Amino acid sequence: MSVSTAIRDRNVAELPGKRDEDWRWTDLRGLIRILPAPSQPFEGELGAGPFDELVTRVIAIVNGRGEGVIDVPAGETAWVALRIVSRGDGAHSARVTIMLGEGARLQLFETYEGEGGYLAQTSLSITLAEGASVERIVLASDSPDGVSITQADVSLSPRADFAQMVATTGGRRQRIETQVRHPGGHASLRLDGVYLLAGKAHADLTTVVHHDGVDGLTEQLTKGVVRDQARGVFQGRIVVAEGADRTDAKMGHHALILSDRAEVDAKPELEIYADDVACAHGNTVGALDEDALFYARQRGMPEPEARALLTEAFVGQTIDRIDQAEAREVIRAWAADRLRG
Repeated sequence: MSVSTAIRDRNVAELPGKRDEDWRWTDLRGLIRILPAPSQPFEGELGAGPFDELVTRVIAIVNGRGEGVIDVPAGETAWVALRIVSRGDGAHSARVTIMLGEGARLQLFETYEGEGGYLAQTSLSITLAEGASVERIVLASDSPDGVSITQADVSLSPRADFAQMVATTGGRRQRIETQVRHPGGHASLRLDGVYLLAGKAHADLTTVVHHDGVDGLTEQLTKGVVRDQARGVFQGRIVVAEGADRTDAKMGHHALILSDRAEVDAKPELEIYADDVACAHGNTVGALDEDALFYARQRGMPEPEARALLTEAFVGQTIDRIDQAEAREVIRAWAADRLRG
């Protein structure tokens, strides 16, 4: 099953559905009965993106149209804003190729900006040569009526460093998927996420990491807050192949449910076929700490403000792991605005 193939062939039978194990909580086939017509070219003004002032290059792909190649030569550094924009009610797909030479560095600010009832699919291929480094910041602001699927395939080389933060408010259906081929060889991987969902928003953060060699490091921390009738999905799988000794892999997912009708589905998995490893995962889903809320109210803080501060502190642990200071402040302000709103 393939979303991009379904869009290309206008064939709903190609859409993944609840019978596909990895998609059982993000059922597209049951949601979409007729594929929308292809999206039309967008001729308006986009305006400035949230990260435009931080970069030296802006790439905009609107309704599947635009340049989709980022090539950073060996030893060089690039700061790029990648804007994936959907406008209208059509269907479209886009492909982006990102390549880093040996020792190259990329600060990637990736945004998803939507208006309308679209179906959008974006594929990213990210390849890091030996010693290369990427920090990928994803801020997804899809339309409440939009269906958006993002699928990134990341290939690391020895001593490469890949760090990712996904921050999202969801959509009608939204899935942000990251698959990583980890060679070991002292390469380092960090996969973090924050989802803040309200109304009937749906967000699915899915990651799969394959450790294929010795001396690999993976750290993962995802936190979510859901309210109203929203639904959050976290699926994280780490596979340690036979012979991938001295792998150090840690995964954590923690969520707050702030209403009776909200839902969180979580599936953390470790598949370990090597002996000399240090791997662990943790998962918690619950409500706000009533003792902390009582403590704040006893000191004169109004309950809505106390709840907002506690939830900000909850997700702030993940946001603080962003290396780039200006980007960290953008995401922190986004979270505060969303939670206080």
